[in-house]
Amino acid sequence: MVDKEIESNYLNETMTLKLYQPESFSPLYKYHICIMQDGDDYYQLGRVATLSDKLHSNDEINNTVFVGIHYQDKYDRKKKYHPTGDQQHAYIKFLVHEVVPFLDDLLPTYHMGQSRALMGDSLAGTLALMTALKYPNTFGKVIMQSPYVDDTVTEAVKNAKNSHSIDIYHTIGTAETAVDTTDGKQVDFITPNRRLNELLKDIGMSYTYHELEEGEHTWKFWQKDLKRALSTLFG
Repeated sequence: MVDKEIESNYLNETMTLKLYQPESFSPLYKYHICIMQDGDDYYQLGRVATLSDKLHSNDEINNTVFVGIHYQDKYDRKKKYHPTGDQQHAYIKFLVHEVVPFLDDLLPTYHMGQSRALMGDSLAGTLALMTALKYPNTFGKVIMQSPYVDDTVTEAVKNAKNSHSIDIYHTIGTAETAVDTTDGKQVDFITPNRRLNELLKDIGMSYTYHELEEGEHTWKFWQKDLKRALSTLFG
C-alpha cells in the first residue's frame, strides 16, 4: 500500500490516495486503474487488496492498480457523493482534472478511458455513474453496488452523450426495500434501481446487471460480489 497526497484546488483540501499495486508490479508493463470512492471501506471491509492478489495470481484480471479515496465523515461523504451535494461538482472535477493526470504521471497507464474504472457502493456508486456519464472519454468503466438513485440520476442517464461507450456493472439486493440514510430516513433502493436498469439496457452499452437474492445494503453482500464484479470488467 502506497499513500500519495494531492493538494486539491477544487476541494481546497489535502486528499489522500491509497494505491495498491499487484505483487508483480513492474514499470515495464502497463496498468488499468480502478479508483474506489469509500476507499478505506473497500480495503478493510471489501478486502480488495487480498482479492487483487488472488485474481492477479490466477490471471483472472488484467494488470490493475487499485486506488482508494476516502471521506472525512458521513456528512463530508454526502456533500461529495450525493447527486445534489454541495461539493459533488467540485469532487468530480477533482477526479477528472487532478487525480487522473496525477496517476498517469505516476504509473505506466494506458492513458485511455477504457482502462480506467470508477467503483463505489451506495452513494459512492452513484458518484461513479454520474462522473462517467459526464466524462465517458476519461472513465470507461463503472462498478456500482447498490447505488442511490433519484430523479437527478435518471435525468443524467437520459441526457448523457456517448454513454454507449461505458462498460457498467450494476448490482442491487432484493432486500433493499427500506435502507437507512444519513438524514434518518428509510428509502426504497430496489425500485429505482430496477428503473435505472431498464434505462441503461435501452442505451445499448456493455452492461451487466445482477440482483443479489436477499441482499441487504451492507458490505456482507457487496464483498461477496466483488470477485464477479472485477472479473467482469477487468477479466
